[in-house]
Amino acid sequence: MDSQLKKGLLEICVLVVLKKNDSYGYQIIKDISSYIELSESTLYPILKRLESSDCLTTYSVEHNSRLRKYYKITELGEKRIKDFLEEWKEVTKIYQFIKGAEQGE
Repeated sequence: MDSQLKKGLLEICVLVVLKKNDSYGYQIIKDISSYIELSESTLYPILKRLESSDCLTTYSVEHNSRLRKYYKITELGEKRIKDFLEEWKEVTKIYQFIKGAEQGE
């Protein structure tokens, strides 16, 4: 898969996980890994980008005497999911055109 496409999809996947519940890095990886491969070295730059673009916020919670950083989706993050779903309709049309052309339709 094209790396830029995958990066964009991963960002949306992270936002979708956070739309369900606030979460922390390791749990986000667990929630996504059954759908698409995601490592810590990939996740944390994504989280930083999403935070910089105001799609999520952070807060800390003490867990086992350590602070755990949690991520929370913002309204802008929810709008980004909605926009992605609208754009995906266009991608689907293009996919159908390409598939049809390859099958000689």
